[in-house]
Amino acid sequence: MGKKLELMVSDGCPGLAGALQTVYPRVAHQRCGVHKMRNILEKVGKRDLQKVKNDAQAIYRAESQAAFRRFQAQWQGVYPVMVKQLKQDLPELLSFFSLPRQLWRKLRTTNVIERCFVEVRRRTRPMVCFVNVESVDRILFSIFNGFNEKWKNRALRLFTQPA
Repeated sequence: MGKKLELMVSDGCPGLAGALQTVYPRVAHQRCGVHKMRNILEKVGKRDLQKVKNDAQAIYRAESQAAFRRFQAQWQGVYPVMVKQLKQDLPELLSFFSLPRQLWRKLRTTNVIERCFVEVRRRTRPMVCFVNVESVDRILFSIFNGFNEKWKNRALRLFTQPA
């Protein structure tokens, strides 16, 4: 199982990252750039917020890790803890560079997964409670079956490989 797996994308949860190393030790781990962005912006003053955000986003849009060196030179003196944390996580934040460029935008975040969770919450919150486990199963099946139907003809050719 997972013999063709090349990259796992997660939100940076340490437990999940540890489990991935145990179950799929040869597979690269990509941390979600959106989650990391939220984490680093919490440590930034309001007056610098937009500039730091733009400079950090430039790291993800770059062709290489050179953008981080510019970011570090700009912000190390002002926010040394934030820069240190970003530097520490940089290898896992830029794992997507090792895959085809056409996939980078999709691979650097967990947005696709997050969208599924948002839809589950949107559909289940109004129900307040469920009569039994089967009723929960039915609604979850309905939601994910809907996603499957919607996405089944949208396969990215670069993701698919001949069996």
